[in-house]
Amino acid sequence: MILAPQPQAPVLTVTLNPALDISTSTDEVVPDLKLRCDAPDIDPGGGGINVSRAIANMGGRSRALVALGGATGSRLCDLLHETGLPVLRLNAPGETRQSLSVIDRSTGAQFRFVLPGPEWRPSDVRGALDAIVGAAPQGGILVISGSNPPGVPPDFAVSLARRMAGRDTRMFVDTSGAALAAVAAARDAPIAVLRMDDAEAEGLAGRPLPTRKDTADFALSLVQAGAAQSVIVARGADGNIVACPEGRWHAEAPPVPVISKVGAGDSFVAGYTLAVARGMAVADALALAAAAAAAACMTPATDLCRPEDVARLYEERVVTPI
Repeated sequence: MILAPQPQAPVLTVTLNPALDISTSTDEVVPDLKLRCDAPDIDPGGGGINVSRAIANMGGRSRALVALGGATGSRLCDLLHETGLPVLRLNAPGETRQSLSVIDRSTGAQFRFVLPGPEWRPSDVRGALDAIVGAAPQGGILVISGSNPPGVPPDFAVSLARRMAGRDTRMFVDTSGAALAAVAAARDAPIAVLRMDDAEAEGLAGRPLPTRKDTADFALSLVQAGAAQSVIVARGADGNIVACPEGRWHAEAPPVPVISKVGAGDSFVAGYTLAVARGMAVADALALAAAAAAAACMTPATDLCRPEDVARLYEERVVTPI
């Protein structure tokens, strides 16, 4: 069994900008009217948190370092403890944010409203760097996932990677916007894995990447430039590509009924992280990640991936070299 309990390297996920995720549905989303919604589902959210939750769903283990503040942060922390997830709390400089997703039952469309987090000061950033370096697992994997809060500089992950130089810890980064651009432009930060989607890759490349080979060539160019040891690009329904010194591979995106795409990217990162932590080969890790992402699409709201779905989709994997 691919998800049977087995030895793994330690994993620490980091979430600087978590959210209390509220999901609901209504008959139709229209302006001006009061929209009567169903009773909400409330879950702890944020990139690193979701990665840790998905790793747990797949039978793996991780710790989650989470910046939390105010009453919302305390509630989110309680929810995390209820899941049994080991949490390292970092005090955030203000109230933890909330996010809202609403499904319009008339069309099936999902509307996602994401609020900003609290403003961070330079002293808060320095404290976070110190805390992460102190908690990073020797011989393990450190996952930086999600957006930066206001006030955190775009090069936060790069600064952290430089602080981690010389330590026996592999650093995986899944971010966006200016933070992604800063990592992609870095040349001396020892980042093990950098992940992005196809739109982000095209933005960094400054040109369309219509074919799998185009994407693989661009990903390899980042590896050769020293941005990261491995670069992963998600091409949506056209699957996922990884480029690294060992080679380049494409993993098909399993065709599944899509209920909600919330958490699919985080489940992908969880699958890849767990696979690497268990010593799986790059191509197999990409396949497990693709299976986890597809499985997440089969669940409502923020439920993430179910282990039985991941196992079945992994057994049906199609991975080819490029």
